[in-house]
Amino acid sequence: MVKVKICGITNWADARSAIESGADLLGFNFVKASPRYVTPAKARRMVRRLPERVSAVGVFVNETESKMLAIARAVGLDQLQLHGEESPAMVARLGRSMGVIKALRVRKPFGAGQVKSYKDASAILLDGYDRRARGGTGKTFDWKIARRAGRQACIFLAGGLTPENVGEAIRAARPYAVDVTSGVEARPGKKDPAKIKSLMRAVKASGQKAAR
Repeated sequence: MVKVKICGITNWADARSAIESGADLLGFNFVKASPRYVTPAKARRMVRRLPERVSAVGVFVNETESKMLAIARAVGLDQLQLHGEESPAMVARLGRSMGVIKALRVRKPFGAGQVKSYKDASAILLDGYDRRARGGTGKTFDWKIARRAGRQACIFLAGGLTPENVGEAIRAARPYAVDVTSGVEARPGKKDPAKIKSLMRAVKASGQKAAR
């Protein structure tokens, strides 16, 4: 089935709620300007408690390679998720050490070449475009673009996903995974357990297998 990543985890109660509901990946935001920022020390305490089946993903924006790898080692991350202007060469270098999810913000025109250029990424995350924010904006985009991009790469679908629309999004995009932040929050940085459970039910009810 389609994998589910709950991003912007800031506390153990939210992490536990996501795990118990069946999430496959948890995202920890290391961008200090974000309302969902978590310190590496706090993230490490949570990551150490994760079951083996749940992957820990570190979210970064235009950070240096050395700092990202240092945080990854200190926290125990399984993958990096990059939301800035990181180059294909940087992604390739980081990919020699661990999995790299490269986030791309979708706005028209959006061509397959943007996905192809990051051929060394383990996955591509497609997110709604906002000129100020790098994620967690609640903005959707044309999910058919994600379906077409799935011919080129393993796709994480993000951007404005909620318990109410995630089933439709999965059927339209057929992604490998969905990535949800604001759609399951009570407020920025604090999850709503009921929304997480509702989202997971909707994903399961969609009946879609992962595209890859």
